[in-house]
Amino acid sequence: QVQLVESGGGLVQAGGSLRLSCAASGRIPSINVMGWYRQAPGKQRELVATITSGDITNYADSVKGRFTISRNNAKNTVALQMNSLKPEDTAVYYCNCYSIVFKNSYWGQGTQVTVSS
Repeated sequence: QVQLVESGGGLVQAGGSLRLSCAASGRIPSINVMGWYRQAPGKQRELVATITSGDITNYADSVKGRFTISRNNAKNTVALQMNSLKPEDTAVYYCNCYSIVFKNSYWGQGTQVTVSS
């Protein structure tokens, strides 16, 4: 099992910045993709950004150029730096760890990000 704990959410004005962090523990698969997803009220959960064990990144078009995902493999952490935030970025943000070999997906409990206009 893998445990994921997010932190760093909060309330920010439009144009501001927030940094989310996720700490992974437990039996972390060596070959994995870490990522951030978000779910706004009444909407489906959507991909925000992912990063592989080899630091290959992928971003949703809506956040390209504003958000940056990074990871520290030694500390088993993944972060999401969010700049130029918009009200439409308001959502619960979830950390995810996906095992490529075993095709298991693990989720954190989520952290609320609210962007006021």
